[in-house]
Amino acid sequence: MQSRKFGRTGRSVSEIGFGAWAIGAAWGEVNDDDAVAALHAALDAGVTFLDTADVYGDGRSEKLIARVMKERGGERPFIATKAGRRLPKQTVEGYSLENLTGWIDRSLKYLETDTLDLVQLHCPPTDLYYHPEVFERLDRLVEQGKIRNYGVSVERVEEALKAIQYPSVVSVQIIFNAFRQRPAELFFAEAKKNDVAVIARVPLASGLLSGKFKADSKFEPTDHRLFNRNGEAFDVGETFSGVPYEVGLAAVEKIRPLVSGDATMAKFALRWILMFDAVSVVIPGARNPAQARSNAEAAVLAPLSDDLMGKVKAIYDQDIRPYVHQRW
Repeated sequence: MQSRKFGRTGRSVSEIGFGAWAIGAAWGEVNDDDAVAALHAALDAGVTFLDTADVYGDGRSEKLIARVMKERGGERPFIATKAGRRLPKQTVEGYSLENLTGWIDRSLKYLETDTLDLVQLHCPPTDLYYHPEVFERLDRLVEQGKIRNYGVSVERVEEALKAIQYPSVVSVQIIFNAFRQRPAELFFAEAKKNDVAVIARVPLASGLLSGKFKADSKFEPTDHRLFNRNGEAFDVGETFSGVPYEVGLAAVEKIRPLVSGDATMAKFALRWILMFDAVSVVIPGARNPAQARSNAEAAVLAPLSDDLMGKVKAIYDQDIRPYVHQRW
């Protein structure tokens, strides 16, 4: 497992991390034993970056991570959490010092730690990025020792570009994969210029890029790939990267012939992301140990050739770009 510098934090993290949404909620049923085993498998494979949020299973994800930390002992990995989606309605006013403090205190308790490595504002309203007082409140929480660093998790490139104008924003989490390529156009260059860490989320387009789905694939009622297919619960870009399901399936079939050797479709998709040096860490989810180990193995794949990268770009431009590029 290779490491990459994590922005201005002074830390380096594994280039493949662990996205802990799936072990919390909204991806179908995952029992605690499988979730704990998946975390152990990822950490055994060299993963040193875990990404969670206070709303993943209403704290379940954070508590499971704390359980694994206690079982393992020793040096803790870099653990990033998020705050803000506990609001009943997303408003700038909701990000008050009182609310931020309450959310962070709860995460401190659930993660069983004295200081949080990284707190990310969890896809707040776009207007929030034009309110410097919110970021000043986060500065106060750093001064109080509750958090070491803070960043943002965004839906749109414009939000990412605005966020990194704040000097204490150390990281931006953004959807980036072969079906969501816009961040590579301008944002990545600006992030590198400002020494801001980039966390690439939804790297497999909610599993589409694993190549395992068909038109008649079934999803559990508790899986966002069913209940948020059209953005009913949250931003539709979080589900299949905002690509219409049938469109995505057809594009996957064009990518499939590009995958060869020991690579699986999923490993190929993760390796594609790692070809961009602005990316600090990519955070695929895993619901069991086999998935966690497979994700980590993507780090040892050989770099993709310019020819392969060009072919993936051509598939995106022809089949996917019209649906997503200007929207996010």
